[in-house]
Amino acid sequence: MKHILTALSELPPGIQFLVFLAQNLFVFAAALLFGALMLRKNGVPWEPASKRDRFIAAGTVLINTVVTQAGFMLWQKGWIVIDSSWSAYFFVDALILFFVMDFLMYVFHWTIHYSFLYRFIHTLHHEAIDPKPIDLFVLHPAETFAFGGMWLAILLPWAFNIWAMVLYLVLNVVFGIVGHLGGNGQHYNTGITRFIGTSRFHHDHHRNLHCNFGFYTNLWDRLFGTYVNA
Repeated sequence: MKHILTALSELPPGIQFLVFLAQNLFVFAAALLFGALMLRKNGVPWEPASKRDRFIAAGTVLINTVVTQAGFMLWQKGWIVIDSSWSAYFFVDALILFFVMDFLMYVFHWTIHYSFLYRFIHTLHHEAIDPKPIDLFVLHPAETFAFGGMWLAILLPWAFNIWAMVLYLVLNVVFGIVGHLGGNGQHYNTGITRFIGTSRFHHDHHRNLHCNFGFYTNLWDRLFGTYVNA
């Protein structure tokens, strides 16, 4: 992985941007494919996205590309340090990234719901009462930049393992798609799995704006009294 980063750093910024754009387009396509397969598994037909939603989603992919290149530039300048070695401790880094991002996104999500920000940047996403996979990418540009900014801010103070970062980013997409299946998906009610943010958990949030602000887990909702299990 270190060799790949080094090779990328030798490319002109414009070529780097195209590489990162291709990467983000691949993630976008893979996310929609995963969502389509999950819906098909549950017997739910695929609904074509509107032209407007496709346009907004394309903008989100473009912003994600900008965030990716910004992170790469921070790495080139030494602001972000990446541990490229293979170590069993990568799992610890992955857990830190998972739970810290989950908490920060809960706080951000709750904040925009209870401030003027909701009207200006979050109503767009909540137009989807029964969200579908592409709605994961139907976000106001300011919201996309905010999520990207949180991600980069977490990487600044600590040298996280590259494989932990990859694992987290994969989980981020998986949980994002699962949360936008319109309530269609696996539900967990026993053991530690009951703390997972399921499709129904996020679907309930789209139907009730005052509950279930978490993303990957419902831990923070349970802790702060915003959890609803409809």
